[in-house]
Amino acid sequence: MSAPHRHGGYPAVGPHGDGAPTPAGPAAPLPAREEERHPSDDHSAVGRLAATVERLREEVRAAHAAAEGRALIELAKGVIVERLGCGPAQAAKQLAELAAQAGLSQLELAADIINQAAHDQVAEVADDFVRTVRHADAPEEGTGADGSVAVRLRTAESAALNAGDSQAVAESLLAHALAPLGASAVAIWTTGPDASLTLCGHAGFGADEPARWRYVPPGVATVAREALTARRTVRFPSLASAGVPSIGHARHPDGGRVAVPAGTGGRIHGVLEICWPRPLEPQPQAVQRQIEALAELCAHTLETLPVQPVRTRALSSGSAGASELMELADGLYDPALVLTPHLDDEGRLRDFRIRHANEHFQDPAGRSRGAVDGALLLEAYPTTAGENELFERIERVYATGEPFRARRTRLTALVDQVPLASAADISISRHGDSLLLIWRIEDESARLASLLQHAQRLGRIGGFEEDVLTGEITWNGQLFDLFGRDITEGPVSLRDLAAHAHPDDAAAIDRFLQAVLRQRRASSTAFRMLRGDGVTRHIRVIAEPSLDIDERLLAVRGAYQDISAQHWTEVALAATRDQLAVTEQESAERNRLALQLQHAIMPPTKAPLDAPGLDVAVRYRPAETESLVGGDWYDAVVLPSKKILLCVGDIAGHGIEAATGMVVLRNALRGLAVTGAGPAQLLSWLNNVAHHLTAQVTATAVCGVFDPTTRTLRWARAGHLPPVLVRGDRATTLPLLQGLLLGALAEAEYEETEIQLEPEDTVLMYTDGLVERRDTSVHDSLDQLLATAQTPADGLERRLDLLLTHSKSDTDDDTCLIGVRVT
Repeated sequence: MSAPHRHGGYPAVGPHGDGAPTPAGPAAPLPAREEERHPSDDHSAVGRLAATVERLREEVRAAHAAAEGRALIELAKGVIVERLGCGPAQAAKQLAELAAQAGLSQLELAADIINQAAHDQVAEVADDFVRTVRHADAPEEGTGADGSVAVRLRTAESAALNAGDSQAVAESLLAHALAPLGASAVAIWTTGPDASLTLCGHAGFGADEPARWRYVPPGVATVAREALTARRTVRFPSLASAGVPSIGHARHPDGGRVAVPAGTGGRIHGVLEICWPRPLEPQPQAVQRQIEALAELCAHTLETLPVQPVRTRALSSGSAGASELMELADGLYDPALVLTPHLDDEGRLRDFRIRHANEHFQDPAGRSRGAVDGALLLEAYPTTAGENELFERIERVYATGEPFRARRTRLTALVDQVPLASAADISISRHGDSLLLIWRIEDESARLASLLQHAQRLGRIGGFEEDVLTGEITWNGQLFDLFGRDITEGPVSLRDLAAHAHPDDAAAIDRFLQAVLRQRRASSTAFRMLRGDGVTRHIRVIAEPSLDIDERLLAVRGAYQDISAQHWTEVALAATRDQLAVTEQESAERNRLALQLQHAIMPPTKAPLDAPGLDVAVRYRPAETESLVGGDWYDAVVLPSKKILLCVGDIAGHGIEAATGMVVLRNALRGLAVTGAGPAQLLSWLNNVAHHLTAQVTATAVCGVFDPTTRTLRWARAGHLPPVLVRGDRATTLPLLQGLLLGALAEAEYEETEIQLEPEDTVLMYTDGLVERRDTSVHDSLDQLLATAQTPADGLERRLDLLLTHSKSDTDDDTCLIGVRVT
């Protein structure tokens, strides 16, 4: 007898306190419903019709509740009749008296009596809840303490058992057991033989949502699928944290979810999925037990109630399915077992019984098939519990219906393990209530022979054996293909090998035969085989003698390999190496000539230029790699007008072409400067020379003319980096004037400017080899150059040496540098 509880939210009891359910009959609409109707609706036909429909619905709900409560009371009366041996009237009176003494309603007392008589999971859950309440100051939140757990669970059970389909079961579970726990919706999924999920019952999701989730194909991840795959209860504080979609996710994306597999006897018939409108807090153990009890109730109802038809079923269920499986197993060429579940007294799966073993099954212990049939799997073959988790995989297939396939798996538990027979392909599938376990032994020797055959084919190798005593010769099929002979023509003896080879290779074959047949040692040689179809193949033969205990020759074993592809590859590589050596020699000669030409025109250092009012110093640093000899050039010369021409340029490219292009532009600029034209005009003429009088030469350049009388420098640039002015302890770049690189267009104009220099000013002109870095922008490289240039130095020569020493360029390009200092 359970302790008294406050009762509310369950089927109503009579007004006189006798605990009898209120009979269904005409009843006024609930006050809340009255307040929800708009006053204007009372005077319209539509409003009156809606009120009538709602009132009838409430009456139907009340009638259902009364019937469900009445069913529990009648069941309790039956228990009393059986226990006390009295009649129904006396049992009713006894129930009313006991309820009054305990201070409970007859419905609550009826639930307690049923629990004491049943001793099932619902009774255990109710007892756990009672103990939880007794040991706590207040009921835990979410335990449903606002009503008797026993009443709710027994009412839900009664409604489910009396329901006509799984849809009614879902509605009853939500109304009687889950809504008091705060749940807003429930879905009942049934599993198909292909591990698909079909929605067979739902409540609380609205009208449109269930239609979209009618069927979930195998392999599609959902909350219910997570529980089915894991074969355990899964809980998600919110649907968003689950990472998978499910029914009703659009309505309550942050609501909690609980999915529980609904199974009996080790087989999962479906999944019970419960939805909460808000994030789910950790649930007490009592609530978890209640949900598990409801899932067990769903499992029992799914076994008996009609559900939506599943796509296909390969075999019928039950014992008929086992009979069909036995016939199927007998028609297979592979070993097969038909298994059925073995349950304990409480209905839990403990083992699988071997219903049938086909004729191809061989017991590892030598027992007959008759001795194996009817045995329990774990008792007959205990190692299945550990080897490759075979028993666990069988349990999973039986529980979920999802077939299992695996290749090349060790199966010593069911196979007599002999050498070279260690791998098996396994298939486990469920048909109705039975399982079909099939395996195919892969003979390792046959597999190795197949691998050897493929290796010989890919390597174009053929094996042979020749008995020198009987003259019998054995070839494999690949060797006939190598020789271009039909099998009917027979093999070729080693002594006749020279007749099938090029005459020039006869000596090599003779030495090979002498080593094998006379000296009796392994040997090999290569020769050109002349096939009957006119094709010449390059062949390598290797052989070894087989001797008896007296060192007498018995046979010769060996192989021929077609090395034609390797031979022609070696020939092509040799020709390529010869051609590469010639090319490298020619390239080295060209680079040597270019370097000599460059050094002849621009030595790394040059004698000081005798220029009035100006100190001039130049530096040239060639590329470290001779193959990268470039076209950088510089010039500093006193013109007939006593003005001084200063220029630096860089031809695009490397090698002899860049060096000869540099000579053309440098000499052309010298000749043009005699005219007395300014730097812009000189660059314009030089552009015409580069475009018209050279072979597609392009270059950058900066050109300046210094007047020693006025100390002015007029300069222009053609796509080149601007000069650097060092004045005092500061270094700056001159303005970036407009000017296209030389040779790009037939006609080009260049901007020219003039700068007034002061005594001790230094102007630096340079090529990009001084500053260019692969990992640094040009702007940053110029900043580093300015920082070095403004470092104090003892004289102009020393300043240029410092710039070259501290240059951080990493492009391995040649470098030109001119420095002028006003005196």
